[in-house]
Amino acid sequence: MVEFEPITGRYFTMQVAGEDVRVYVEEAGSGIPLVCLHTAGADSRQFRHLLCDPAVTEHYRVLAFDMPWHGKSNPPVGYQNRDYQLTTGLYRETVNAFCAAMELDNPVVMGCSMGGRIVLHLALEQPDDFRAVIALEGADRLEPYYDTDWLNRPDIHGGEIAAAFVSGQVAPQSPDEFRHETLWHYKQGGPGIFKGDLYFYWTDGHFDDRSAQIDTSRCPVYLMSGEYDSSCTPERTEATAGRIKGSKAKVMADIGHFPMSENPELFRRHFMPVLEEIRKTGG
Repeated sequence: MVEFEPITGRYFTMQVAGEDVRVYVEEAGSGIPLVCLHTAGADSRQFRHLLCDPAVTEHYRVLAFDMPWHGKSNPPVGYQNRDYQLTTGLYRETVNAFCAAMELDNPVVMGCSMGGRIVLHLALEQPDDFRAVIALEGADRLEPYYDTDWLNRPDIHGGEIAAAFVSGQVAPQSPDEFRHETLWHYKQGGPGIFKGDLYFYWTDGHFDDRSAQIDTSRCPVYLMSGEYDSSCTPERTEATAGRIKGSKAKVMADIGHFPMSENPELFRRHFMPVLEEIRKTGG
């Protein structure tokens, strides 16, 4: 007999920036809502191990959705006449629209990479709307270290160059099976989407001049960084934690930029105590 994974996948339409967008979401479990935000240029498949982990889903309703333009979600009608570019305002509005559409009450929001940056903005701007935020590979300021023009050219396969750029951010200890699964997500990205996401990640998302204003007594902040992350380095994560009074930071040994997908078993050893703390303290 076929043994199905405990994941339910569905589509729905929500409005973002005055436009209807058809969005794909996967979920599993029950209890405290845990919204998972994928990395730039990828999609929610990165969280499949969390969705299939009974130790997580016993107490948490895990929801992972593909941002518009990503994965199985559609871009808005008329996308062919514009260039995609993610801004801080658009990203916040998208996450809020999703939480409202799913009628989530005081959810935990966890994001990785660009998702790790936006959850810090949410903690700053809307501290009473979230039980806690978990920033994986997230910092309040980053600097680009490669030319994004390579990511959307007619003479270069965009997916392959995107995967090549991020391949060095996977820790050498991560199993080959999950390393190449993570890179496959990048190889399947839409034209120019990774580049458009990096506008937020490397340019528009900076707020190191305001991150000290985050009130962790209203919205607890957890920062978790892989020691092999060359994009959001452990040093940048720790510097961010130093500006956010009351935040909790952890550098994860033997992990790179994609902890939940590149080495799920090792990641859960770091991640489960955080979930337990949020559950027991109420955030």
